Amino acid sequence: MIVRAAAPDDAEALAVIYGHHVLTGFGTFEGEAPSANDMAERLAAVQTLGLPYLVAEIEGRVSGLAYAAPFRPRAAYRYTVEDSIYVAPDRVGQGVGKRLLGAVIETCQTLGFRQMVAMIGDSGNAASIALHRSLGFRPVGVFEGLGYKAGRWVDVAMMQRALNGGVALPPGEGGLDLHGH
Repeated sequence: MIVRAAAPDDAEALAVIYGHHVLTGFGTFEGEAPSANDMAERLAAVQTLGLPYLVAEIEGRVSGLAYAAPFRPRAAYRYTVEDSIYVAPDRVGQGVGKRLLGAVIETCQTLGFRQMVAMIGDSGNAASIALHRSLGFRPVGVFEGLGYKAGRWVDVAMMQRALNGGVALPPGEGGLDLHGH
């Protein structure tokens, strides 16, 4: 397995993997699968901010994606990022997610961030919750019935992981430039 930065040429594979999760699960609350062009724009938006957008490649095929994005757009949140991770259905349970999320965490630590949050669609998503726990995230709460998808109300499990000492130290250089908002 190779973990590498996603490239524009990966957009079709990203759309297939993410689209599967849009159509079959609750890991995302989107209702329609985005196109490859949509995914290319999303990739560029993340990378333009200097944040990691990574893919796992197995036998020459993109088998998962993970990235960090701004948690919220206000300046006070500039040291906090939110992770997202999606694995191809035929690669679930094979360590792809752990390698990808581990690499996103490592990159975000290098970039000086202090907190990473996960907003996991469906509080019953045991696999994603276990993956995040295994990499140092702790549960911090559940938003009950936050979204409505596939004919039912869906919870969002919130998890958090400190980076670079978390709140034990004042922030150093780094953080996102959120234009002072």
